[in-house]
Amino acid sequence: MSRNRRPTIIDVAERAGVSKSTAARALAGSSNITEETRKKVIQAAEAVGYERNHLAVGMRSGRSGMLGLVIPDIANPFWADVARGAQDRAAKAGASLLVFSSDWDPQVEAAHLRTLRRARVDGAIVNPVSDSFDDLDRFGMPCVFIGSSAERFPDISSVGSDIAQAVRLGLDYLVAKGHKAPALILGSKGRLARARFLRAVHEHCVERDLDPAILPIEDGEYTVEGGREAMRRLLAQPRVGHLAVFAANDMMALGAMMAVRDAGLDCPSDVSILGFDGIPSGEFAWPGLTTVAKPGRDIGERAVECLFDEIEHKPDHRRIYMPCRLLERGSLADLSTQHASHIAGAGRV
Repeated sequence: MSRNRRPTIIDVAERAGVSKSTAARALAGSSNITEETRKKVIQAAEAVGYERNHLAVGMRSGRSGMLGLVIPDIANPFWADVARGAQDRAAKAGASLLVFSSDWDPQVEAAHLRTLRRARVDGAIVNPVSDSFDDLDRFGMPCVFIGSSAERFPDISSVGSDIAQAVRLGLDYLVAKGHKAPALILGSKGRLARARFLRAVHEHCVERDLDPAILPIEDGEYTVEGGREAMRRLLAQPRVGHLAVFAANDMMALGAMMAVRDAGLDCPSDVSILGFDGIPSGEFAWPGLTTVAKPGRDIGERAVECLFDEIEHKPDHRRIYMPCRLLERGSLADLSTQHASHIAGAGRV
């Protein structure tokens, strides 16, 4: 065999000592091939460097073996974690994953969807960046949604974090640490993710007979700089005593920590900060970022499993909510112990 020629199924068959059709059936996973023969053919394929022509296989089977994933921000470690989970699960099933980042731009998202259609992927996982996703009828392939906007499409299978459970978890932790009325750094107005977060905050406040209107709120982009600018505005407001902040994602929370340092203040002595996402960089910040961690990798894996169900025409159209957990580090002061000490001291004679 020439060094410059790509190995063929004939080369595999000759090395394995079987017919071309037997070699092809063995590599295709046919059940009427003995395990001994299959093993011999696979070893021969590896020895000659043979790779199946997936395009030709796809043309015969109607499948390409490729899946698509469109996420809003691949630079955000949370979404990178989602992509990793999806890639691992796809690879386990022998499929390849094409990953695109829409950069929160509906037009870019639409362009990526057109590319996926032209690539003839078997299906796609999409986080719609717009709550008025209007490309659904023209999608033309099995799909699964992830992210907050998915809730607007009950007829599409979707996977995401249990935001209500996560926000409650964070607020309960804040209250337990003596922070009953935290300031909030949220995303841009008009975004469903912001509305869901705020709705959970309001429900928590009402249960504790606390007026939600007293909570300071600053909006910004879901970026480090967005959190930094929002924190600067919070620090410019008049306040009494310790300030606690609950940010809508970890990137914003890390930006808020930077703004605290910029102002010559200390976290957590002067300002406590709670994040939301659980990205790895939060662990390496100083102090470490206490956060409510969303199961990014699990979301990616589960979304691929749901997509396989869609492709096999056995979908269960429902919203899968995945629970979040608290990661306690050093960015949040424990005022409950200070309060208890103050009461005990006041009782002494």
